[in-house]
Amino acid sequence: MRLTSLDIFRGLTIAGMILVNMAGVMEPNVYAPLLHADWNGCTPTDLVFPFFLFIVGVAMSFSLSKYSDGNKPTASVYWRILRRAAILFALGLFLNGFWNKGPWTFDFSVLRIMGVLQRISLSYLLASLAVLNLPRKGQWILAVVLLLGYWLVMMYVPIPGHGIPDLTQKPEIVQEWNFASYIDRLVIPKAHLHGSFKNLGDPEGLFSSIPAVVSVLFGYFTGQWIRNQPVQSRTSIGLALFGIGCLIVGWGWDFIFPINKKLWTSSYVVFTTGWALLLLAGCYELIEVRRIRRWGKPFEVLGMNAISIFVASVLLIKVLVKTKVGIGEKAPSTFDWIYQNVFASWAGAFNGSLFFALVTVCLWLAIAYIMYSRRWFIKI
Repeated sequence: MRLTSLDIFRGLTIAGMILVNMAGVMEPNVYAPLLHADWNGCTPTDLVFPFFLFIVGVAMSFSLSKYSDGNKPTASVYWRILRRAAILFALGLFLNGFWNKGPWTFDFSVLRIMGVLQRISLSYLLASLAVLNLPRKGQWILAVVLLLGYWLVMMYVPIPGHGIPDLTQKPEIVQEWNFASYIDRLVIPKAHLHGSFKNLGDPEGLFSSIPAVVSVLFGYFTGQWIRNQPVQSRTSIGLALFGIGCLIVGWGWDFIFPINKKLWTSSYVVFTTGWALLLLAGCYELIEVRRIRRWGKPFEVLGMNAISIFVASVLLIKVLVKTKVGIGEKAPSTFDWIYQNVFASWAGAFNGSLFFALVTVCLWLAIAYIMYSRRWFIKI
């Protein structure tokens, strides 16, 4: 069974990722919804990454469906999961290392270890192992334990030499003095951590990947539930009601454990799962129930080559930012030159950045259509 609405959801998420990645390069000339929250809180941009993990979980419920009814997985199943996770992690390292110190160079001495694809890799791997080796009840217990355990550790376990962390402090302070950053510094050398954390932590670090596993598991639980429901509006309504419930729980939890993407807090997991359920409910109702599909075709096409478009779009941004138009130290980057001369010159700084990002999304939609028409589907 293939869930077309999930492909469209994936395509919408990829389009959102390209949009916010492009806009982020043009900061501060960017409308606020296209930027991440500075620290605590959640903007529309902060929904993109957890949507990816949620989608991975939903897709997993279909790909591993025959093992959810008591059938034991073979060694080849574990090998495919490990292979896929390894490829994702390697692609993430490649993106981090590409042109990381000089033109067309790959410098391992400053290579950031973690990243978006690395977190997807680890979360997918660990969630898959849980699904294949735990009964349904055990999977739910694991999800609850991980969320509650992460909350208790992050809020109440003292950091050696510093004490109990205060996640409401200024970002420049709490980025260093939180338990996740402390663990990351113990495991990963500072040169290989993220510069936005002053190399003292990582927004996609190892320890904060623990609750990210639950983002995948919640997607898996959702997919399992959908598989057992009739293709009717009541299924869409059920998804929406679950989503509203998650939003309420996540919002309430925020009062004692702030919603924070960079720490991937438990409240953030529940809150963003709520939005994912609502968007999936809308896609499911329109595509599966009402069969109104024409609007979603561009996003379906984009979603069917998600990983290749993701990697290629990030590489394009890096090339545009690193190359220059002209010579000399003051020569603008190709990215800035296009932004200033093609978009901002007539639309203004903020509208110019928005139009540049939207045109880029259209470019990748066109490329995805070409790949789709030629039946080029790159899967790992």
